[in-house]
Amino acid sequence: MQSGRPAYSSHLIGGLIYMTGDTIAALITGDVGIVRSAGMFAIGSTLYAFEIRNYFRWIEKKVNELPGVKRKIMKTMMALTYFNPLWIARHLCFIYILSGQWALISAGVLKTAALSFMFNIPVSVTANYIIQNRIPLTYRFWASAVFSGLMAIYYSMSGKWF
Repeated sequence: MQSGRPAYSSHLIGGLIYMTGDTIAALITGDVGIVRSAGMFAIGSTLYAFEIRNYFRWIEKKVNELPGVKRKIMKTMMALTYFNPLWIARHLCFIYILSGQWALISAGVLKTAALSFMFNIPVSVTANYIIQNRIPLTYRFWASAVFSGLMAIYYSMSGKWF
């Protein structure tokens, strides 16, 4: 339970946030589809909800004993490390699979993800600092989902740009 809500409620909200961000991206790129939307909802409310929540809890445990500024920097860097080019590449592969664009899955996805990650570092550092150091742990998955939903637009566009 979180804040009096059942855990599944939090997962469902996370799924809705991921789906909404991806749907906006799909509208921009012209790849809208019910399978993609349903798939992103399912991934956001299960896989992402599970792994991101657990990773954020793990970060808290690992840096708990560090003093002030060092703790904040470590939390930010650990979150940035998690959402790395491999995570972005996996997300792009989910998009391609759910859009029926299997042929786009190649080693080029890693290049796109790496470029996307590099160009995104200033924004990610800032957002992850805020998420890890200003948002209570209970709401970090949601905050991360909102940021990731916004980044889904960027990731989808990066598939076209890079």
